[in-house]
Amino acid sequence: QVQLTEFGGGSGQPGGSLRLSCVVSGYKFTNLCMAWFRQAPGKEREGVAAIDAYYNRMYADSVEDRFTIFTDRSENTLYLQMNSLNSEDTGVYYCAADRDGGILCKDHFNRGDMESWGKGNLVTISS
Repeated sequence: QVQLTEFGGGSGQPGGSLRLSCVVSGYKFTNLCMAWFRQAPGKEREGVAAIDAYYNRMYADSVEDRFTIFTDRSENTLYLQMNSLNSEDTGVYYCAADRDGGILCKDHFNRGDMESWGKGNLVTISS
């Protein structure tokens, strides 16, 4: 079973940067579809970014060119680098994984039906 442990988050200012990380255990990291989701106060959870087993990346329109998803396979860790933050980026960020690391990764990300989820870390952006 895939286990996900998230680190990072906290508070930041508009225009600033934060980085989230997610350590993966219990499954071969290189075969996974990995993603970040977030849930803003009063809103539904939404997909932020995903990366498949072949390093193909997917981003929500709202974070394109500001956020970068990447992995360190030697450390079994997923990252989300968040730049040019604004108040609309506030929310609980969740790391998620699915064993369909290939062409189905995009579908899982778009539907939000990933197999495994982290507990979530709060990110608050305010001045």
